[in-house]
Amino acid sequence: MTVQDVRAVERVLSELAHADGTDEAGLRARLALADGYLALIRILDAVERAGLAERDSAGTRVALTASGRGAAEALRALRTALGDTAPRGPAEVVLREPRAGDLGWIVQRNAALYAAEYGWNADYEGLVARIVADFAEDHDPHLERVWIAELIGRPVGCVMCVRDDAPGTARLRLLLVEPEARGHGIGDLLVGAVVDFARGVGYRDLVLWTNDVLGAARRLYRRHGFLLTAEQPHRAFGKDLTGQDWRLDLHRSAE
Repeated sequence: MTVQDVRAVERVLSELAHADGTDEAGLRARLALADGYLALIRILDAVERAGLAERDSAGTRVALTASGRGAAEALRALRTALGDTAPRGPAEVVLREPRAGDLGWIVQRNAALYAAEYGWNADYEGLVARIVADFAEDHDPHLERVWIAELIGRPVGCVMCVRDDAPGTARLRLLLVEPEARGHGIGDLLVGAVVDFARGVGYRDLVLWTNDVLGAARRLYRRHGFLLTAEQPHRAFGKDLTGQDWRLDLHRSAE
């Protein structure tokens, strides 16, 4: 068995371990981000036949069994023994649903990161806390969603998709990638997940609000087809800023 073989099997088991009972379609979509998609799908099928993963009673969600979790740990040890000490790359980033404590993590990391990088005050933390609380208290899981990005088993990024006040419109909110995790393509994965989800559930437009100082985020939105529709100077979070509205026509971008 080569290091590449071990990596491929570990990739599937790692996705299942972090998915915590994900639907098969979502799991297969994430596996498609990796090299060797067809090989990975064959491994997923073999993992199920070997009893390392199981489906729920409806047959639509997949999770590791106790044996599967043990196999995942053994494969990590085997990869190390074979001398594969390379850092994890973008194919090993996991996007998952939030678990207990993750919504609080979104508030804490947004507040700390924007204070450190842009000098924003506690007003921003209050805004993020209200956005997250509104989602936690009342959201439609079929039309609204949060993604947590994990790298090496810990959260390093997040994004939200919620309904906007305008009919047929979704809003992207609270995109964040930790500084030490940048360069792995995580921002692209998170924005792409929102775009695909919003289009898949039938929204016509996807909008967002940001500020001009967030240059990397604005370049990311532009790469995904968003267009700047309005700008307005304002005072917020203890700073003089220029707020920006961006919009993506989901029907046109799919053509």
